[in-house]
Amino acid sequence: MSEGVYEKVEKCYAFIRGKTSFEPEIALVLGSGLGDFADNIEVEGEIDYEDIPGFPVSTAPSHAGRFIFGYLLGRKIICMKGRVHFYEGYPLSDVVLPVRVMRMMGAKILILTNASGGIGDTLRPGDFMLVTDHISSFVPNPLRGANIGELGVRFPDMSKVYDQALSDHIRAAAKALSIELKEGVYLQTAGPSFESPAEIRMFKTLGADAVGMSTVVEAIAANHMGMRICGISLVANLAAGIAKHKLTEEELLEAGAAAALNFEKLIIEAVRRF
Repeated sequence: MSEGVYEKVEKCYAFIRGKTSFEPEIALVLGSGLGDFADNIEVEGEIDYEDIPGFPVSTAPSHAGRFIFGYLLGRKIICMKGRVHFYEGYPLSDVVLPVRVMRMMGAKILILTNASGGIGDTLRPGDFMLVTDHISSFVPNPLRGANIGELGVRFPDMSKVYDQALSDHIRAAAKALSIELKEGVYLQTAGPSFESPAEIRMFKTLGADAVGMSTVVEAIAANHMGMRICGISLVANLAAGIAKHKLTEEELLEAGAAAALNFEKLIIEAVRRF
C-alpha cells in the first residue's frame, strides 16, 4: 500500500514539473473563508487540482481547488487556494498528498491556516489564534501503514511540530500591526458535522482551545518530511454549547470575510520576517 501512495505522490509531482520548474520556499494552505489572500501573490502560474491526474479535488464551499505559485515580497511561495478534507470522503493519504507534493517541489516552510470553533475561555469570534500544539486523537494518523522511507522515518518525533522561530515571527508581526493574537491548542475532528456540546466539554477538559476539521493531519505529514511548520487559526464562532445559537457554515464564511484584511496583513508581515 505504501508503494502505491508514494507512486501517486511522485506522479502528481511529475505532472506539475511538466508544467513548471518553479521551486517554492514557502507553502501556504488557506482555510475556509480565507482564500482571497491569494490575490496578494504576484502570480507566475496556476494549476487546478482537477487537471492533475489522480489529485484530490476540493469540494468544500469557498475552496477554489487550485495551486497558485509566484512571489510574495520577493519570496517564492506556493499557495493552496482550497484544501482537501477528510470529511469529503478521501483517504488520509489523499488529504495530505498536496502537502507532500509541495515539499517535493522545494518548500521548506509550511503555513497552515484554518477557521475554527472557539473553546478556550479567552477566545471570541474574529480572534486569531497562533497554534502552539495540536490534538490528533480524533482522526486517524496519516502515517498509518507501512512507512514510506523516502518521505521520513517510521516514528517521527512530535515534541515541537510548530516551529518556535516561525511562531515568534508571527507574534512579532501581530505586535507590529497591533493585531491581537491569542495562542492555544487546536484539535481536529473528522467532520463534517459540527461537534456536540458534550464533545466540546470533553475537548476542553483535554486541553483544546479551538476545534476544526483540518490542519492536524497536514502538520503530521509535513513534520514527517522535515518541514518547518506554523499555524494560525481564525476563530469563526464559539463552539457548540458555548455559542447560544445553532452553528452554520454561513457564519464561518462571514467570519473569514470580516477578518480577511487583518489576516492578509498578518501573513504578509510574518513572511517579511521569516
